[in-house]
Amino acid sequence: MSQATRILLALVLGLAIGVGLATLSPTTAEDGLVVAQPIGTAWLNALQMTIVPLVVSLLITGVAATAEAARAGRVAGRALGLFIGLLWFFSAFAAILTPLLLGWFPLPTDAATALRAALGATAPVGPVPPFADFIVSIVPTNPVTAAATNAFLPLIVFTMVFAFALTRLPAESRELLTKFFQAVADVMLIIIGWILWLAPIGVLALAYVVGAKAGTAAFGALLHYVVIISLIGILVWIAAYPIGAIGGRIGLVRFARATGPAQAVAISTQSSLASLPAMLRGAEGLGVPVATSGVVLPLAVAIFRVTGPPMNLAVAIYVAYWFGVPLGPAQLTAGVAVAAITTMGAVSLPGQISFVTSIAPICIAMGVPVAPLGLLVAVETIPDIFRTLGNVTMDLATTVTVSARSGKVPETEGDALLRA
Repeated sequence: MSQATRILLALVLGLAIGVGLATLSPTTAEDGLVVAQPIGTAWLNALQMTIVPLVVSLLITGVAATAEAARAGRVAGRALGLFIGLLWFFSAFAAILTPLLLGWFPLPTDAATALRAALGATAPVGPVPPFADFIVSIVPTNPVTAAATNAFLPLIVFTMVFAFALTRLPAESRELLTKFFQAVADVMLIIIGWILWLAPIGVLALAYVVGAKAGTAAFGALLHYVVIISLIGILVWIAAYPIGAIGGRIGLVRFARATGPAQAVAISTQSSLASLPAMLRGAEGLGVPVATSGVVLPLAVAIFRVTGPPMNLAVAIYVAYWFGVPLGPAQLTAGVAVAAITTMGAVSLPGQISFVTSIAPICIAMGVPVAPLGLLVAVETIPDIFRTLGNVTMDLATTVTVSARSGKVPETEGDALLRA
């Protein structure tokens, strides 16, 4: 049984036990809370303790890898510029669209109230600063203090400056520091692996608490969450079609036909890496030279996950909506920045790990509670399908775009017939 399946079953079992006991024997349900709540909180705390060192080390190694790729040639440089632009664009896209979706399809008030009471978090993690103070606070006076107080946006700013300065060092010093931070990241991933091995216990405890306190409203709320977050991923996936057709100067139907096999692999495996051979064949069918697709597609799989920033930010906005946390321009700007930047270090991680390490910094930067993430990670299996589907389609869209903008316009079927 896969890790994701075990966690999802633990969620369903915990909710069912909690709802059942609350209905049949409220006294027994209350007694169970005394045991379950500390277990769930301890597991969530264990997961959070790895976030700062992991995010810092992954950002540094991610920037170093990106800089090395940019040195590989003009095609890689164009691809990286396009990747970064799309990551920021779709982060802003989610910041605008997610509140609109939540306004059009709101979570029932009684369900939101019950879930807030169940998780025991009704206030923002930190104070919501005025916009002027927010601008000033972006640059940290002390990065160690920023790390200790979970001030993620200032910490990320310092980390990015440090990482870009590292790329200017001589090769020997650069490799030494990169290997050090890679080792730190590897250690954190081992620790997270141990914590996630215990995830069914932690999720079962958290789900029991929610089920016992919120009742059947918890099932409807989780379904509402899955639909909203998946819809963001679906819209990014749909946007890949006009980007590929217009950017690559090819027909929309032809592009859609070429992406089909890679999308089938993406749905069945939920892995962009496993979809790479099918993407290479799709790019070949679109007339992209191997010299271009052989650079852009592996680079895209390694450092580009376009659905990450919008869907991660959508989760943070959803939690803020869930707990009644007001989000002004400063909070949304912080969320967009952290979502776009942290994805550089999260692209090579398994879904359950990247879910927490990518979304917790966004939540903390926006003043949003992180407690619900321990519960929401259990239903990530369904949105993750649309994450992978959107990533694979956008990888091909950017590949044909880079090819066209490099002067290598994909050959049309009509051109091939005339040439023959």
